[in-house]
Amino acid sequence: MIDSHAHLEMEAFDPDREDVIRRAHASGVETILSLGLLDEAASYRKAFGIVDGNARFYTSIGCHPHDAKIFGEDGEDRLGLLTERERLVAIGEIGLDYHYNLSPPPVQRDVFRRQIRVARRLALPLIIHQREASADLVTILDEEKAGDVGGVLHSFTAELETARAALDRGFYISFSGILTFKNAGPLREVARSVPLERMLIETDCPYLAPVPHRGKRNEPSFVWEVAKLLAELKQVSLREIEDATTANFKRLFSV
Repeated sequence: MIDSHAHLEMEAFDPDREDVIRRAHASGVETILSLGLLDEAASYRKAFGIVDGNARFYTSIGCHPHDAKIFGEDGEDRLGLLTERERLVAIGEIGLDYHYNLSPPPVQRDVFRRQIRVARRLALPLIIHQREASADLVTILDEEKAGDVGGVLHSFTAELETARAALDRGFYISFSGILTFKNAGPLREVARSVPLERMLIETDCPYLAPVPHRGKRNEPSFVWEVAKLLAELKQVSLREIEDATTANFKRLFSV
């Protein structure tokens, strides 16, 4: 099994990060994509170090919409330089978040566009964060020709219309522990509609721990709970979910 989106560099893992990684491997989660973020703390340095120490891990680099305000005029140049490393497979996470608006929406849109252009120049897929911004997301994907490189809408929570728009543009859809939440009935209907060959699974840890771990710190070994529920929703075996999502990860990120 692969956890396609984790934040192992975060402070929540500082007390026992190696134990978390050992538990992941013991559970059968051999591969983890642990993201690097271009933020004020330059947390990507810590993320890159973790990935460098684990031969089956991958990483990415991107400026999250929360941090778009610090991207700066030289953001594209910094982003491009940071991609020059082994096992960096994507630009992300990038996108739009109109729920918190920690950066002004016009700034988010500008920085999102600029990072898509970097991804197209480098032929790297996108890892996209989207919250309450579906219309602008689809517009920007089209106007910036993001389908040329494709990518994934991570920790998907939007409506079926947005999922279909993403699939039509060649993107994958990734489901997280949110899928297991009691109030996630509409999202489970979306999951039933997404083809197996276009689906990824993730934890987004340390956030969004799935049932029965809800309320605890999330970690990669918990990705199995998402896989189990998807197997029920798609009426297939757990092995089929494992095989499909592994193949999809390898295809999308060219690994």
